Amino acid sequence: MIVFAFLLIALVVVVAGVTLAVAGGGSEAVLPEAEPDRLSDALPENRPVVRADIDELRLPVAPRGYRMADVDDVLERLAAELAERDARIAQLTAAVAPASVSASGPASASADGSVDLTKGAEQ
Repeated sequence: MIVFAFLLIALVVVVAGVTLAVAGGGSEAVLPEAEPDRLSDALPENRPVVRADIDELRLPVAPRGYRMADVDDVLERLAAELAERDARIAQLTAAVAPASVSASGPASASADGSVDLTKGAEQ
């Protein structure tokens, strides 16, 4: 019975010591405060997104996966950039098409109106 009482007191002392060590027993905490896991290096705002930006992008992890707001922001930005580039490509293709047709004649344009932009393409 004395051994049981001694083990019980020892257990209480150990649990109290660990609790004080973890919670911090005074002005100086033993464990540092955890910083919130947020997107620190977002996509650049002042220039178009390039491949290296996507390769370096690391989304913060939440308890059940990724933070939806951060992922949504990144996907919206990428969708806008891709739409802008697609519009620019279409604009440049449309500007090249009349010049290509007038330089080589209407034979270089296909029946559906698409233009072959490759150099030296054989027909």
